[in-house]
Formats: sequence, C-alpha cells, structure tokens
Amino acid sequence: MRLTAPRGREMAARWVLLGLLAACVTEAAKKDMLNVCMDAKHHKTKPGPEGELHNQCTPWKDNACCTANTSMEAHKDQSYLYSFNWNHCGGMKDKCKRHFIQDTCFYECSPNLGPWIVQTDTSWRRERIMDVPLCKEDCDQWWNDCQDSFTCKENWHKGWNWTTGSNQCPRGSECRPFKTVFPQPADLCEKLWSRSYKYTTESQGSGRCMQMWFSNTEVNPNVAVAEYYARLAGAPMPGPGAWLFLLAPALLALL
Repeated sequence: MRLTAPRGREMAARWVLLGLLAACVTEAAKKDMLNVCMDAKHHKTKPGPEGELHNQCTPWKDNACCTANTSMEAHKDQSYLYSFNWNHCGGMKDKCKRHFIQDTCFYECSPNLGPWIVQTDTSWRRERIMDVPLCKEDCDQWWNDCQDSFTCKENWHKGWNWTTGSNQCPRGSECRPFKTVFPQPADLCEKLWSRSYKYTTESQGSGRCMQMWFSNTEVNPNVAVAEYYARLAGAPMPGPGAWLFLLAPALLALL
C-alpha cells in the first residue's frame, strides 16, 4: 500500500531527525574526548578549575584533572604519588628534574589527552596514554638538560627493585649518563614511559603537537591540538550552521 504524501513526509522527517540524533551523540562523544580525565590513580573523575595548583602545574589551574595536593606532590623528589625516586642514580640535576616535574604535571593535570587514551589493566590505573605527539622543542630540550644526569634504565615503567618501598636500580644494572642510555631525544621521549609519548618534528605553535608545558598566562595551546587529532580519528564535527542546514528539511517536512 502506498503512503499518502503527508504520511510519507512524516516518515522522511523522522528518519532525518533520527540521523541528526545519532550525529549529535557522535559529536557529544567527541567533545567528551576533548575534555576528559584518565581513569587512573590520582586523576579527578572530571576536569574543572583548580585555583591553587602548585608552581609548574599552574598552567592547568583553569581546567585540570589534578588536585592542588597532587600538584604539590608532583614537585617532591619522592612523593606519595608513586613512591618514585628521581635520584636513583645520585642527585638528578635541577635543570633535568624540572622536565620530569613538567612531565608529571602534564600527565596528571591535562584534560586534553583524550585522543591518546587507551585501555590498560594494572592495579593502579585502567587507562593510560600512548603516542602523544610531543613538540620537537619539548623533547629536544628535555634531552639537552638531562644528558649529563644519570640513570640505570631506559624504560621507567617496569623492572625496578621495589624491595625498599621505592624504585632502586635492578641488580646487575649500572648508572650511566642519560646521553648513553638515550642516544637521541626521540629515545628519551618514546622509551622512557613505554611509548606514552611520540617524538615529532612539529614545532610549538604548529597546532600539530602537544606542549608539555606552557605559561600560565597563555591560552592552553593543547586544546586546538587535541581537536585536530580528534577530527583525524573520525568524521569532521559540523558547526552550528551545518546543524541548522540539516534540520531545516525535517522541520519543513513536518509542516
């Protein structure tokens, strides 16, 4: 039996509206990806303002996944966060330690890591980041400032001796300069935390790489970068004008 014209228009409008609803759900999911906290040990469940973030964590004070207490602990040589000891091969130089504090603040506080969050299965977190594209300057300066400090391992995620309650070098290992453990900046950024980061040749301000740190007087440059990679991961997100264009036929069909 053939549908009458009004009935046919009504059915067509319903299909268009269903399509719009599905698209809205997809867009909402993408927005969640762009402002989200990892399911991990010290992360908040949702990002939000934290006016009292400490020292090198302050750039994220307007929208952070870390608490003020976490930001304080991130600056200690051996904090309760992970009982990790930066000085496992003697005192780490201050200019080198500064980058590890920035690394910790970036990991704990940034709400812009959604495109690189993956599932994991450990006792202390259910999600982690993988292959976050770091700007060339961040990796290069990290390596330059740490090359004469010492470590005994290239992968700091695993393989430590924890019998004392904090990480000690495993038996049989030797402390060597960073520049011999990590011959190139890419080795440091990519191997240190099991591919959490990816070395790129992109520069700060390009909109194609994440800055590990930025001034607390700047607009967060990583917001735009996360949006760019979220688009690469799926269909482009239409703007308000596109939604009105799609909605018009459905409204007209219901008249």
